[in-house]
Amino acid sequence: MNALCKVCRCRELLVSMGTCTVFHEWARTHLKSVYLMGPLIKTKQICIYSLEDEPTNLDEMPLMMSEEGFENDESDYHTLPRARVNQRRRGLCWFLIGGWKILCGSCCDCLTRTCRRRKELKARTVWLGHPEKCEEKYPNNGFKNQKYNFFTFVPGVLYQQFKFFLNLYFLVVACSQFLPALKIGYLYTYWAPLGFVLAVTMVREAVDEVRRYQRDKEMNSQLYSKLTVRGKVQVTSSDIQVGDLIIVEKTDLNMTNYFLGSCFIRTDQLDGETDWKLKVAVVCTQRLPALGDLFSINAYVYAQKPQLDIHSFEGNFTREDSDPQIHESLNIENTLWASTVVASGTVIGVVIYTGKETRSVLNTSSPKNKVGLLDLELNRLTKALFLAQVVLAVVMVALQGFVGPWFRNLFRFIVLFSYIIPISLRVNLDMGKSAYGWMIMKDENIPGTVVRTSTIPEELGRLVYLLTDKTGTLTQNEMIFKRLHLGTVSYGTDTMDEIQSHILQSYAQVSDPPPPPKPTTAPKAAAPKVRKSVSSRIHEAVKAIALCHNVTPVYESRGVNGETESAAAEADQDFSDDNRTYQASSPDEVALVQWTESVGLTLVNRDLTSLQLKTPAGQILTYYILQIFPFTSESKRMGIIIREETSGEITFYMKGADVAMASIVQYNDWLEEECGNMAREGLRTLVVAKKSLSEEQYTDFENRYNQAKLSIHDRAMKVSAVVESLERELELLCLTGVEDQLQADVRPTLELLRNAGIKIWMLTGDKLETATCIAKSSHLVSRSQDIHVFRPVSNRGEAHLELNAFRRKHDCALVISGDSLEVCLRYYEHEFVELACQCPAVVCCRCSPTQKAQIVHLLKQHTDNRTCAIGDGGNDVSMIQAADCGIGIEGKEGKQASLAADFSITQFKHIGRLLMVHGRNSYKRSAALGQFVMHRGMIISTMQAVFSSIFYFASVPLYQGFLMVGYSTIYTMFPVFSLVLDQDVKPEMALLYPEFIKTLSVAPPGGILMYGALLLFESEFVHVVAISFTALILTELLMVALNIRTWHWLMVLAEFLSLGCYVASLAFLNEYFGIGRVSFGAFLDLAFITTPAFLWKVTAMTVISCLPLYIIKYLKRKFSPPSYSKLSS
Repeated sequence: MNALCKVCRCRELLVSMGTCTVFHEWARTHLKSVYLMGPLIKTKQICIYSLEDEPTNLDEMPLMMSEEGFENDESDYHTLPRARVNQRRRGLCWFLIGGWKILCGSCCDCLTRTCRRRKELKARTVWLGHPEKCEEKYPNNGFKNQKYNFFTFVPGVLYQQFKFFLNLYFLVVACSQFLPALKIGYLYTYWAPLGFVLAVTMVREAVDEVRRYQRDKEMNSQLYSKLTVRGKVQVTSSDIQVGDLIIVEKTDLNMTNYFLGSCFIRTDQLDGETDWKLKVAVVCTQRLPALGDLFSINAYVYAQKPQLDIHSFEGNFTREDSDPQIHESLNIENTLWASTVVASGTVIGVVIYTGKETRSVLNTSSPKNKVGLLDLELNRLTKALFLAQVVLAVVMVALQGFVGPWFRNLFRFIVLFSYIIPISLRVNLDMGKSAYGWMIMKDENIPGTVVRTSTIPEELGRLVYLLTDKTGTLTQNEMIFKRLHLGTVSYGTDTMDEIQSHILQSYAQVSDPPPPPKPTTAPKAAAPKVRKSVSSRIHEAVKAIALCHNVTPVYESRGVNGETESAAAEADQDFSDDNRTYQASSPDEVALVQWTESVGLTLVNRDLTSLQLKTPAGQILTYYILQIFPFTSESKRMGIIIREETSGEITFYMKGADVAMASIVQYNDWLEEECGNMAREGLRTLVVAKKSLSEEQYTDFENRYNQAKLSIHDRAMKVSAVVESLERELELLCLTGVEDQLQADVRPTLELLRNAGIKIWMLTGDKLETATCIAKSSHLVSRSQDIHVFRPVSNRGEAHLELNAFRRKHDCALVISGDSLEVCLRYYEHEFVELACQCPAVVCCRCSPTQKAQIVHLLKQHTDNRTCAIGDGGNDVSMIQAADCGIGIEGKEGKQASLAADFSITQFKHIGRLLMVHGRNSYKRSAALGQFVMHRGMIISTMQAVFSSIFYFASVPLYQGFLMVGYSTIYTMFPVFSLVLDQDVKPEMALLYPEFIKTLSVAPPGGILMYGALLLFESEFVHVVAISFTALILTELLMVALNIRTWHWLMVLAEFLSLGCYVASLAFLNEYFGIGRVSFGAFLDLAFITTPAFLWKVTAMTVISCLPLYIIKYLKRKFSPPSYSKLSS
């Protein structure tokens, strides 16, 4: 029969078990690996396609289908897309365009690696309190953000400047003037502009470096308490060594990696999570009576080598002076990584890793010099102009007939036409960038903004991708309880007083007649169902929320004279409500417990075995904790079994995500609908349920649970199965809605950026559910868009199927976890990025700092678009430094991101004005500036070409020494530079219509004057230089004036100042206005300037040269007006 093979999808007559017997039997026998890929079987030697018979299966086709790809081993899959791209680029054309630079760079990198071999990281043995016993020398603990040091500053800056063709070209031209045969004018006409450019650049870089040094010095000078044999001493952060015993108090930022002690910590600067995490102590050291005894024991720590993973640690603690020796295993719960903050308590820790071997630094990339896209485009344009310059010189020599020393003449013409590529372009642009940075920092609408990298302000106006952190950037990480739904009634923030009155009433009734003891032997399930009143349902729901959590109330000790001993702390503790704070691994749980306190049921105490609640009447209710089932990302729920002290009732409470709880609660018809409603409001939902247990039921469960925990094989699976036996037919109590407070004006800011055509990706270390919820509440994902949650994948086959499923979706946001992202990038890097870039928004959760930077590199590599990264924590530094433009927010998570960024702001909403107003203006102004500077160079070079052609192609300059310098400086520099003050639309309009940022472009320069000068003034040829140069200056000033859209008083001053300087130079520098060299004897007659002939001829030339351009400009505005013209009028 003609059937379809289930494996390779081909039609085969001989079918056994649904597969082609002929091929598959042979494959199973002879081949080690057969990879199933939809309608294709991949082996090391055979590749079978069957598309003709199955046209409907195109969506299931593999994402990589080339013969080349499938003939490689699976281990090569992650290299295939890049390998194919590289192979396409190889060749002579690739080498000429830029391949030589890549090859030279690779050789330099290879030499650098050879000269500076990185020290191999090894495991280490660290003796407590004895740094001198360390076997190796470990790195300094100093924090460094600087790009250069004292010795590398000058070479480094010069390299960064001369790697650009523009500067290298002028260096060669300036050096050529030392050769008498090639000398055209005075040396200062070439070396002065080049020296000025380098001086400005070096001063700017020096200022940036000094600022970085001062910030680093501030960080490295933070004082910490070091424990020594003589007691406590203060040491700076940079002086901490491996083996030191350091005391860290609450809110101190940890600058090293160490362990010991017991406390709660915050890791927001490391992984972006502000949840408090409990760190436990080494048991052996906790038995010591005093701190000084740490030096009396002979103990050491064996720690694994430094590595990137911030979620794991392996080590051992050994005490040698006891009999027998004490050995304790160490894991991640015993460690405090650098950039974590002690949230509660005091820690005594031994330093294990310092400096660049700490986890946070290993996850941080080194700062690199960032170059703006405008600079790169100008560099490419310079190469094109140089080619045109060479062609023009060759034409001149060819028209000359290649007579005499033509090769020398060729080089002289190249030098003569060097003004086609104006050196003043870099001067003006660099000074303009400094002006833009000053304007940004002086903007009163975005106070506190700091420009730390002054070379890339135009990048802010050319961004396509914005990659943002979540915690502390989009959100304040402050949870507020917003909604309680009981199925038939819903309570919001404005009706919480009703809940409070119900709680008061229910506990008043309970406290009047004490409840009789109830037998706990009969199962509750046997009791008949009675419809409960609203009051009793509220009471049950609030009680469940107050009991089902992992929150611990903390009372701050008020020690006197710095006492830290436990007895003093205990005596001075204040147990009042004002002094109570809550600690938990999740801010959601803290918000829930704070809400129960606000309605009258307060958590006042908790330990490992019990917790206590205080009623509105002040009565203390005690509950014993029998079992706790913590929240995991797999189960998406947490549970607790408690026994009430007075009645002895045993109750199993559970809360979790709706997707996990929907199947384990009793049937209802409202849960799914209300969860959807709350999610659309951007609320994080939790379903709360309970189940009453009899004594027999609990005893049976406890026996099975303990037995499962003792299992050696499949322990986790057996424990999970026992717990799931309880999770059946739970009574649904309520649905809660908690809102993560967004930063001010996040929603309108994100909408503004979207309208400007900027695609926003959210990269966070937080959980998938939390990230999805914030994406909805912040309107990162609009209400009309679907969300595709990328299922967890662990191998190539799963990634292939999931990518195919995602490919069928259209106009939907993508949510993916860091683990799945890593698998996709390993096998389908190019395909994944291509699909993700088509999404209106992308959310990557559970991302490590290294993954964040990797995503930025992928976008830059695959899209060639400009990227911007914004964050506020130490875990965002790598991403910020990898992006074309990095923005740091100075917030609750410290200053690390702010210090490492190119721009520092105080609130996320400021990014709208920074991009739409300053970014747009900086780019448009730089484009106009570049346009006029190049326009200036093209005019004078064209005039030189006409002049040389008239004088029998002689390679002599038209304008001498100071005229050439003055033309590009005092005569025209001020009006042209005043363009940095111009604006086409008001800032308010740019913010109201962000679509303007999509219309940025650069207009080509142009203009010719020399032909007119020669035709009009044939009889007075002796005055051609003065007349043409005067018309040239006036034309340039008029062109600037005609292009200004918003006049500023400084612009008017610049125009008249330049004109005044030129008129004065006509009188005092008349020897420069002769034809060619001074030896020609052609000097300017001062009386000639005042004659009507001079005035009307200059006016006529200026009008003739400007009028056509003005007419073209008028017609263009009339028939093809720019998008902002109506608004600006």
